[in-house]
Amino acid sequence: MSITLYALDGCPFCEDVHDALGEHDVDYETVWVEGLHSERDEVKRVSGQRAVPVLVDDERGVTMNESENILSYVERTLADQ
Repeated sequence: MSITLYALDGCPFCEDVHDALGEHDVDYETVWVEGLHSERDEVKRVSGQRAVPVLVDDERGVTMNESENILSYVERTLADQ
């Protein structure tokens, strides 16, 4: 799968990104992360930080965090493909 979303269960920002991806019928995989920042080594490895959500688009070579940035990217780049 070329799009991966790192998310935390119950995170409202992560839910916003999930909703946007779903609205635009984007195929993606979700990697659920631990609640403790100190246990988010995989998120740190892919994005350089431990906060979520993080979206990785392997096809386009894009890794981004911050839900507003991700939502904008979904609208501009992934919608209606």
